[in-house]
Amino acid sequence: MRIVGGKLKGKVIEPPAGFRARPTTDFAKEALFDILDNEYEFDDLKVLDLFGGTGSISYEFLSRGAGHVWCVEMNPQNAAFISQQARKLGLEKRLTVVRHNVFEFLPLCTEKFDIVFADPPYALEGLEGIPDKVFAQDIIHPGGYFILEHGAEHSFAGHPLLKKEKVYGRVHFDFFEV
Repeated sequence: MRIVGGKLKGKVIEPPAGFRARPTTDFAKEALFDILDNEYEFDDLKVLDLFGGTGSISYEFLSRGAGHVWCVEMNPQNAAFISQQARKLGLEKRLTVVRHNVFEFLPLCTEKFDIVFADPPYALEGLEGIPDKVFAQDIIHPGGYFILEHGAEHSFAGHPLLKKEKVYGRVHFDFFEV
């Protein structure tokens, strides 16, 4: 896995053997950030990365100039890895790793974000309710995106805030706008 754009483009992130996470493929990540590059100036964006996994999406936002990223990851080994990589990449001042269950964190969150990204395990029970849980907390600035990565087994086509869906292989990105 690598950082595909920005100042850290080409930097390789290598999780240790046995690491339990499914990182977004480089192909899908490149496509996602091509879309975002056309719609956002990254400078000073505030981003919330839910289900951080390897931290790949957080590093990508920071590499492209996001002001600060909050990365929520429940698994202690994964959270430690994300923090370690942030230090290694010189991103530790702009990345806050929150070791917490996403569903317990959301009601506690007092920040507002320009973009909220979520990449839950594709088989997560209750995945279909994540958009409404995020919107219920009023944590996205008007005009901001909530982006949900998921597999083909889920569809949000009828959701009133869904603006577009992009599919890259088995990866689906749904863009919801407040």
